[in-house]
Amino acid sequence: MANLRRKAHEADVTVWVGKGGVDAVVDELDDQLADREVVKVKFLRSSRGGTTTEDLAEELCDAVNADLVETRGNTAVYTR
Repeated sequence: MANLRRKAHEADVTVWVGKGGVDAVVDELDDQLADREVVKVKFLRSSRGGTTTEDLAEELCDAVNADLVETRGNTAVYTR
């Protein structure tokens, strides 16, 4: 797990969740996880509505059948 966190720290954000919500990025995240070991996702203020980043991160995790490495601030890191 420490190795994944190190890779996540070095990775750039490649998926942004905006007002379209989690459903709008499921396919993109799924495609990126097929090509990369870790993918970093940023949850913009417009995506959060009345919920937390952690809740959205878990929802996205379930939607793409991935593992959540960590959440920090408004960013989450996923792997398979």
